[in-house]
Amino acid sequence: MEAELRQRVEDLLVIDERLFRGRAVSYGGQLLVSPGSALSILIPRLSPFGYTPFLKEERGKSWVHAFPIGEVTVKTNLPLHIGLFLATVLTTLFAGALFNGVNPLTDPGRLLYGIPFAFTLLAILGTHEFGHYFTARYHGTAVTLPYFIPAPPPFLAGTLGALIRMKSPVKNRNALFDIAVAGPLAGLVVAIPALIWGLALSRQVRVRDQVHGLLFGDSLLVKAISYLVLGPLPDHVDILIHPIGLAGWFGLFVTALNLIPAGQLDGGHIAYALFGRRHRQVSIATVLALLALGFFSVNWLVWAALILFLMGLQHSPPLDDITPISPGRRVLGYFALLLLISLIPPNPLQLQ
Repeated sequence: MEAELRQRVEDLLVIDERLFRGRAVSYGGQLLVSPGSALSILIPRLSPFGYTPFLKEERGKSWVHAFPIGEVTVKTNLPLHIGLFLATVLTTLFAGALFNGVNPLTDPGRLLYGIPFAFTLLAILGTHEFGHYFTARYHGTAVTLPYFIPAPPPFLAGTLGALIRMKSPVKNRNALFDIAVAGPLAGLVVAIPALIWGLALSRQVRVRDQVHGLLFGDSLLVKAISYLVLGPLPDHVDILIHPIGLAGWFGLFVTALNLIPAGQLDGGHIAYALFGRRHRQVSIATVLALLALGFFSVNWLVWAALILFLMGLQHSPPLDDITPISPGRRVLGYFALLLLISLIPPNPLQLQ
């Protein structure tokens, strides 16, 4: 088997070193063609043997790592996706009704009061995830349909968001970047107009008349949009936000969380596309920054713990880990990281 694999590699790579790890085989040397061309040739050559090529630059030479990973087919469990979505519709309707000051448990008909919040929030989350989904399909990456995650009380929004799973490796850093950035940008296209519309429908109340309640922290972007829509607020006046605006706020907050450059988050994918193997240092710096934000809100300490202990700081490489990201994408990537700063509220939620 190894001889057959080597035969399919050696016209693309001047081999001067071989390594064996179980069934995996690595060939080091000098590429005779561009990494992208080598990958497009190697994939159909190795796939009949149940192998997938990964290209890396290590120790001053190019490497072709052949791993025993066959072609992936995604099996869609449609009843599960539909069931999770319907459950999330129910829990977000319940949350929206509670935000409207009614309790559906005492009068189930009042669940309809939650429609503005639930519809808006699910539109934001769905647009975000399908941004990932269609971009991944465009780049030939096998992905699942979105999994919506319902969350009954006491979770405020009625959902923990949604996610898709990539079932096959991404081809290169450009594809990785496109898939990662498509979700947040698509979600913002819905979240920002929702916040603007919701603020226009909101009421201004005197703070002394609204002593008890949940305060939603303002990010720089939310402050700017609020100022443009409502103008400067008089002293001792705050905004009693409309459910549509509240869903927009949650949408922006979820986007901020996803853009955090660590691990398997969208921002982690963007960081890998930008910095390659240095992404781990970026992830560590990000966790330290979240710990610093913990002085403003315990929410950030929880998020730092989730990244460290559940998501981790590791990231799977693309098939072609040699070709750098394109200049235009690099500029957009730095913009996405700056956008994160404008989206993060230092103290997201505060009970007063």
